[in-house]
Amino acid sequence: MGDGGVDPRRRVPRTDALLADPRLVAAAAALSRDRVKAAVRQAQDRARRGEITPEAVPVEALAALPSAAPRAVLNATGVVLHTNLGRAALSDAAVAAVVAAAGHTDVELDLGTGRRARRGRDAVDALAAAVPGAEAVHVVNNGAAALVLAATVLAADAEIVVSRGELVEIGDGFRLPDLLTSTGARLREVGTTNRTTVADYAAAIGPETGFVLKVHPSNFRVTGFTSAVPVRRLAALGVPVVVDIGSGLLAPDPLLPDEPDAATTLRAGADLVTASGDKLLGGPQAGLLLGSAALVERLRRSPLARALRVDKLTLAALAATLGDPAATPTRTALHVDTAVLRARTERLRDALAAEGRKADVVPSVAVVGGGGAPGVELDSWALSLPERYAGPLRTGDPPVLGRVARGRLLLDLRCVPEHADATVRATVLAVPDGD
Repeated sequence: MGDGGVDPRRRVPRTDALLADPRLVAAAAALSRDRVKAAVRQAQDRARRGEITPEAVPVEALAALPSAAPRAVLNATGVVLHTNLGRAALSDAAVAAVVAAAGHTDVELDLGTGRRARRGRDAVDALAAAVPGAEAVHVVNNGAAALVLAATVLAADAEIVVSRGELVEIGDGFRLPDLLTSTGARLREVGTTNRTTVADYAAAIGPETGFVLKVHPSNFRVTGFTSAVPVRRLAALGVPVVVDIGSGLLAPDPLLPDEPDAATTLRAGADLVTASGDKLLGGPQAGLLLGSAALVERLRRSPLARALRVDKLTLAALAATLGDPAATPTRTALHVDTAVLRARTERLRDALAAEGRKADVVPSVAVVGGGGAPGVELDSWALSLPERYAGPLRTGDPPVLGRVARGRLLLDLRCVPEHADATVRATVLAVPDGD
């Protein structure tokens, strides 16, 4: 025993005293009192067993509780669409639209007539206006869902003709062939990994063909002895052509010359284009379907479309994003002036130096990420700090995520809003100085 013979277990804080701790009071408001009370009792038991000190009980109880909501993170990785960070950050307009839509909205009501209206008409109309070449459009809950809906409606108990070189894995072990065959469709693979010709497709098309699928390999590149068939030649084969462009670029972007876009793909003859909303479009997670009025109406009327429909928050964010796509953080980060980025980084270095913290400004390379524009490198600048800063910054308040390279932590401000530079400075200064 310590403390003059007093059993340390007698120093374990009482439950009522712990539940009055302001930090635990706040946690109870977000998570429920019963959940917090259970975490307190577990921490008390650990203290009684001698695993932690009595003084550590409130901290350990808090640590055992889940976050009430995802934590906001400052993305200084140099990856614009970081999948682990939720891909696209929403624009201010989209955030405001989500907040407004959190209450009761006119999502399916015409306020003028007081009668039921087409669900999400603002978002659907905005998408149609953004891609005038589409006769009709529809929105589901993500890009994979868009393909599942197309395969179920157009090719259940039929064949999807697809190049072997386009049967991609889309992340976390999910593979396109598995996704498509789960709908009841059969795959008719043509060509080879590196070369597929129009004759390969033509030979495979027959009475069992539901559609030809072309998939943009947006998360890898195949170079060397390769060939692929353009959409315009597939469109001449006499069967529906569905094209998954993946990353959601609606119109050409000179910065990404090899990235397909919806408008150009439709002009080339695609009957249906599918894409994601939370990648290069810079909006919320959504699956976009654009194409012929007859096909889109078939998809929209499918019972499966009800299961895949998006909620009012997504519709609000999508409509706001399409209202001003140039204002999205994604667009800003991709097209930032590198001279401005360098100047911001140098100001941050100088501000840290004034507090006795040494950092360097170094050239860096940023990427698009999110399974988009593989091989595209964006010239950038980064603040270089000792690697030991990585952990404390990642667990700081707010978390600041950089990337570690060659024993240094690099903080690329490309995806950090300029108004948050002071927050990055404060978070770096909060790390104990060990230099």
